[in-house]
Amino acid sequence: MSRKPRIAVFASGSGSNFEAIAQAAADGELEAEVVLLVTDKPLAKVMERAERFRIPSVAFNPKAYKDKADYERTVLGRLREEGVDWVALAGYMRLIGPTLLDAYPNRIINIHPSLLPAFPGKDAIGQAMDAGVEVTGVTVHYVDEGMDTGPAILQREVPVVPGDREKTEAAIHAVEHDLYREALRKVLAESAVTE
Repeated sequence: MSRKPRIAVFASGSGSNFEAIAQAAADGELEAEVVLLVTDKPLAKVMERAERFRIPSVAFNPKAYKDKADYERTVLGRLREEGVDWVALAGYMRLIGPTLLDAYPNRIINIHPSLLPAFPGKDAIGQAMDAGVEVTGVTVHYVDEGMDTGPAILQREVPVVPGDREKTEAAIHAVEHDLYREALRKVLAESAVTE
């Protein structure tokens, strides 16, 4: 019997998407194992969530490395130690460079709180509200060298609550958790067929 795909989740913040992915794997809803949390913020709340799930976590401070390639080589070494097959970015606030992209071609995915290509980059929810759109959404996409420019895997619309960022944000987060699990199931199933 072949082993389940092994996922590393990269996160920089509170980690609600990390928890959604870890819970789905623990419940058997996702045919994969979350084997590692990687963060660039040693004090990030996501570390506590990883501890609750008994998932090993590592914190790397990018400023401690001479450049991005050096930082990513260190991260890659740890991914290889854990036998990681896929990388899921979940609120990881750094662009991925060639070192990791070359090691995991079409195996790094990200979630973004807008209907890409609209509102890429930081504060997508604020961008959508400032633009006065009635509908924004969530995109799960493959990661390439650009900022939120990789091909979309799944997208879902979320109505904007005019003038209420908090409610809009809550609606987006609720969709994110389901959509990320669904997108992971889709890419894992598709990769199993092609392998």
